[in-house]
Amino acid sequence: MPEDVDPTASVPDRLGDLLAEDCEALRAAGLAADEAYLIAAKRRSVSDPVVRELARERFAELWDEPDKASADADAPAMPPETAAEPGSLITEAAPDADMRGTGQRGFWVMAAFAVAAAVAIRLPEAFGFELTESQDAEFYALNYSLLVLPPLAGWFVWLKRPPLQVAVVIGAVFAVSAAVINAYPFDGGGSTFVLAVLHLPVLLWLVGGLARAGALWPLPAQRMDYVRFTGEWIVYGVLIALAGAVFSALTVGAFVALDLSTRWMTEWVMVAGSAGAVVVTAWLVEFWAGAVSRIASMLAYIFTPLFAAMLVVFLVAVPASGRSIESDREALILFNVLLGIVVGLLLFCGAARRPSDRLGFFDGASAVLASAGLLTSVLTLVAVIGRIADFGWSPNRTALLGINAIFAVNLAGSVWLYLALWRRRRQFDDIVRWQTAHLAAYAAWAAIVVVAFPPVFSFA
Repeated sequence: MPEDVDPTASVPDRLGDLLAEDCEALRAAGLAADEAYLIAAKRRSVSDPVVRELARERFAELWDEPDKASADADAPAMPPETAAEPGSLITEAAPDADMRGTGQRGFWVMAAFAVAAAVAIRLPEAFGFELTESQDAEFYALNYSLLVLPPLAGWFVWLKRPPLQVAVVIGAVFAVSAAVINAYPFDGGGSTFVLAVLHLPVLLWLVGGLARAGALWPLPAQRMDYVRFTGEWIVYGVLIALAGAVFSALTVGAFVALDLSTRWMTEWVMVAGSAGAVVVTAWLVEFWAGAVSRIASMLAYIFTPLFAAMLVVFLVAVPASGRSIESDREALILFNVLLGIVVGLLLFCGAARRPSDRLGFFDGASAVLASAGLLTSVLTLVAVIGRIADFGWSPNRTALLGINAIFAVNLAGSVWLYLALWRRRRQFDDIVRWQTAHLAAYAAWAAIVVVAFPPVFSFA
């Protein structure tokens, strides 16, 4: 990116600064301003992925990936003075992710990473850890995500080719996490152990998003695209798991009927196969997403009004019942899970919505969901603070307090932005930017819970 471009400027301003000189020549040839921007951006984006992502955000549905065929087709219509000069930024692009990921070579590279994940989950057996032994359950609970997600991140790095410094940061996070989590003297039934098991996969999954987006992660559209990818990955994963369960049940039944051992089925097909499926599912989402991507969006749209209505009923029922959730530990945990689903639904609705869509029913449902979620978050936050005042600090109460605070800030900003959206004072992109900015907060809090909580609370 040119040094004279202000990196703190808004997306339209940065795009304008980058392309102003090209646009002047195109407008002099008779093109409208937006047409000039679009053509100039498509030309420069061949060699500059940052320009490509900035242009996608500005032009939304008008944008599509530039390729050699479209460039050749457009070339004769361009005025002579705007033709590419030798040594300019308009150069032939390196093969992009789509070219690397599809085709025979892309398939076999993906398969190699999937096999690496399958082998990694069995590798600890060489050091005496047995999948079928209950005494080793603690090790596998802590390390499952550390064994399965690095091959996925590695495939993303191969596919997207992030800058070297980004790849180094990703590798360092995985290495430090593995060293710390295995060096700590956890009590297998302790709170800090359970919290680490729950938060480590969240941290590593978000680090996988950095591997997928690379240097473009600061762009809201890239972060929202990873949210969209996550939703579709979950849908694909559930479908693959259901199909695998049917296959496994039939195979085990056949072998049992023949009085043959089925241990290999459990250890390789079920365990190693599920690890490899993490990478295979990601590949399917990246290159074969079709009807399933629409299912993910449809599920978000269906459950948003349902959860909004349920939360409204809950907020009415709590004071009417005369009961306090402060005294019920399980209820507090349940409400935090519910708030996580609320925040996730708002993210997935944002991923499914196009910037050009008009305000409608689902935007209203999202606004109601955010408002009800905010009130629920405040209610839960007050209850957690009350329990801390009564019983003191503990790993679980501190974790609930921290994530509730993040949820409350997220939902408060979302409510304010939705109100501004309905008053035509904000764009939906502002909501996307706000919601996806909290992904870093979730990753930071997960890292604190995994790394700092165990020693602070004496591995209780």
